[in-house]
Amino acid sequence: MSQETTDKLTRAGLNLIQQALSIFDRDLRLAVCNQRYQEMFSLPDWLVTPGAAFEDTIRYLVMRGEYGPQSDAEAAVRTRVDAARAFQPHYMERQRANGRWISVEGAPLPQGGWVTVYTDITEIKLQEQLLRARSEELSGQLFAHAERLSLANRELASTNAALAEAKRELTEIEARTRLTTEMMPAHIAHVNRDLVYTYSNRRLSTVMPGTPDDAVGLHAAVALDPDTFGRIRPYLDRALAGEAAVCEITHEVSGRRIRVALTPDPVVTTPEGQQAGGGVYILSTDITEETQARAALMQTRKRELAAQLTSGLAHDFANLLTIILGLQGRLSRLPGLPREATDIARATVGAARRGGALLERIGAISGHRELHAEPVDLRLLLDDLRMMARPSLPAQTELLISMEADLESVLLDPGALQDSLLNLILNARDAIGATGGTIRLVVQRRRDTWLEITVEDTGPGFSEEALRHGTEPFFTTKGGEGSGLGLAMVFDQTSLAGGSLRLANRAEGGARVTLRLPLKPADQRLPPLLILLVEDDPDIRANTRELLCAAGHSVVEAENATDARALAALDGLGLVLSDIHLGAEETGLDLLRALRTQLPEVAMGLMTSLPPNDPLHDEAAREFPVLRKPFEPGDLRRFLAHCTATPRAAAE
Repeated sequence: MSQETTDKLTRAGLNLIQQALSIFDRDLRLAVCNQRYQEMFSLPDWLVTPGAAFEDTIRYLVMRGEYGPQSDAEAAVRTRVDAARAFQPHYMERQRANGRWISVEGAPLPQGGWVTVYTDITEIKLQEQLLRARSEELSGQLFAHAERLSLANRELASTNAALAEAKRELTEIEARTRLTTEMMPAHIAHVNRDLVYTYSNRRLSTVMPGTPDDAVGLHAAVALDPDTFGRIRPYLDRALAGEAAVCEITHEVSGRRIRVALTPDPVVTTPEGQQAGGGVYILSTDITEETQARAALMQTRKRELAAQLTSGLAHDFANLLTIILGLQGRLSRLPGLPREATDIARATVGAARRGGALLERIGAISGHRELHAEPVDLRLLLDDLRMMARPSLPAQTELLISMEADLESVLLDPGALQDSLLNLILNARDAIGATGGTIRLVVQRRRDTWLEITVEDTGPGFSEEALRHGTEPFFTTKGGEGSGLGLAMVFDQTSLAGGSLRLANRAEGGARVTLRLPLKPADQRLPPLLILLVEDDPDIRANTRELLCAAGHSVVEAENATDARALAALDGLGLVLSDIHLGAEETGLDLLRALRTQLPEVAMGLMTSLPPNDPLHDEAAREFPVLRKPFEPGDLRRFLAHCTATPRAAAE
């Protein structure tokens, strides 16, 4: 139904009402009136047209004598206009200049302005006068009382109508408020002074999994797990005492980081002397992702500061070591040098070389490093880790690796994770010693928030000092054999990823190191893409094409950069995969740099057999994802997923 049709139906309905009705907006301009309104007051057409000023209407009625003789007409107009601006509900009965009686009932509107209903009550008044004239047996007092009661009933009916409208508006406001709060990604609640929930937007279980959906009527100690309630309780007590409080806690059940804001609800004393209200308003928000990003940013800033502090010292120290090595080398080559002096020179050279290795590790832990997250098959990563670690373990030491089902593909930096886990396994090997034991590595999810990796051993466990300082640089319990940078590097890489590292001892003996990394599942099932494959070797090109087609993609081929540029204009191109060396002056890196401007929305990647330390390989890896040859189908699948997930702005 059109708006014009609706307006016509509304006007027709209003005109059927026997009462006069007018609605003025907040600017005292006429919005709506019915025909009875014009007829009752004999108003001209221009005063019943939407937009007519209320002041003009009152002035017209005053001048026509509607309100009886007025000594100051403008003062009478101002008085009525000022009363209208107050927007106060009212009910009154008055006799018009023509002798007829009307009741006037006005009510303000939520949007501003007011609605007024005028009812002709002349017949009612005539009946009252007739009753007064003919009821000689009724006492004047009784009749006056009946008349007042009649007036009161009419006023009461008007008040009841206003109350019903106010109740309807409050009900609508409450419904909108509840709908709004229930849509918010946070838990909003209120507890009374006994810590019993009196209101909840039913989002508690969303923020803290494992809690009830609706906590209303439950004590906070019942709705929350004991650990969570114990952490929040001191802040609740502060809020009950009138002090606003904010805290951040870890919800151990889910591993989520939660920020809880507590606002006091002050006690209000009613006019009757009774106390009402009191308690605490609670706003709980899941800030896990914010905390992960904050931890990564903080670790990055620490690394930058450490790099600034150590770069100058490392440079000077490296020069000193170079001088020491040179002098000791010359000393050890002197003819006729006593054996004791030769041994001292050899020991000094060994210490200087260890200092050089230490400088390299300091540079690794404090230098610039960026994590490159990509889709990773955890099962393959753990199989590779087993093969790398097994030769370094004594035959008497057993390495057990297990992983939770349905957790194969996640988004993380495989190199950083593998380095960290290998470091922890070798630390566990050293703790167990030559007698042998068991190293257990377990990978599992904590709800849908964390990827948790636990490395346990059957050694002597951590000392109290190691539990406090184990992740600090240069702390070691291995004496001169350790650099004290192993756990510090693991902590550094984990923090850069937005995760955390915990050291603990097992109840049955041995150490436990727990890594928590943000759990970001990677969906490697890419939609079919149109891929431009650029490779100068026909055999490699044919093999790569078969792998791409087997994965469901469409492929167009080019042998060199010139052909590739012509094919790049094809509609629907989703990815460009090029070898770095194309057998000509222009490399694949040059090609992708040119196409990046032409095709900013198309994913791009390079493949090569160059070693990682080759300058061209290093230069290409700083701008585009690089796939090392030879590669398996799984390697190619993960590489394509990484290319499509890499932000284009990052490469530029």
